[in-house]
Amino acid sequence: MPPTDASAKARALYAARRDRTPIPPFTDADPSLTMADGYAIQRELVAMILADGDRVIGHKVGATSKAMQRLIGLDSPDYGPVLASTVYADGATIPLDRFIAPKLEAEIVFVLGESLKGPGITVDDARQAISGARAAMEIVDSRIADWRIKLADTVADLASNGAMVTSPVTVPADDFDPRLIGMVLSRNGEVIDTGAGAAALGDPVGVVAWLANVLGGDGVALEPGHLVMTGALHAAVPMEAGDVFQAEFDRLGTVTVRVAASV
Repeated sequence: MPPTDASAKARALYAARRDRTPIPPFTDADPSLTMADGYAIQRELVAMILADGDRVIGHKVGATSKAMQRLIGLDSPDYGPVLASTVYADGATIPLDRFIAPKLEAEIVFVLGESLKGPGITVDDARQAISGARAAMEIVDSRIADWRIKLADTVADLASNGAMVTSPVTVPADDFDPRLIGMVLSRNGEVIDTGAGAAALGDPVGVVAWLANVLGGDGVALEPGHLVMTGALHAAVPMEAGDVFQAEFDRLGTVTVRVAASV
């Protein structure tokens, strides 16, 4: 497989995602692969998924904490699509057999009320375009074996997005500061981690502005109704069958997910 063959790499990821069978990191064979190469592969992969009838309903932004950026060699966040087929309702049961190596992260998710297209989008512009916020969890997953990801690998692999669980309640975001939203994560009734909105790039609203500007460079706009996942507020937590996770957010309420071996 030639190092620059984005289509072949996308087909390998597509098969890994479909069959739940991980593949070696692309960067093992070609350490020179860049973020731009990763996004070229991602675009090919998304086109294949959409051809199957799925649709993009928003975006996730990953690596919004300095710790995660250091871990995978980033100096900025990365992004990938939120696909309609991967969204679960609050209280849903998540089957492990739909993933390869899933982990859970609690996040603040914004809902866009207005179109937002960069470049030149400021944090104030993003704040005005946001209609509200929701409590949410992301299930991150890696089609790359053993999470041995480097920059190009995770970008190509939909920014390691697997699924999301979101509260049905959208809370207007014009009367509180999302940086100060506290979160408590519990597993099976035991508190296992905490976080605050500021963990996401210093300001979750700034994440939306960053995303709008990056997408705008490719002529893509955030549209009304789109969801923007703004990044983990804590370290990702492995999931096991029988687990019940609950994330309690100040202002935004609670979101719960149950984990089963299969459904």
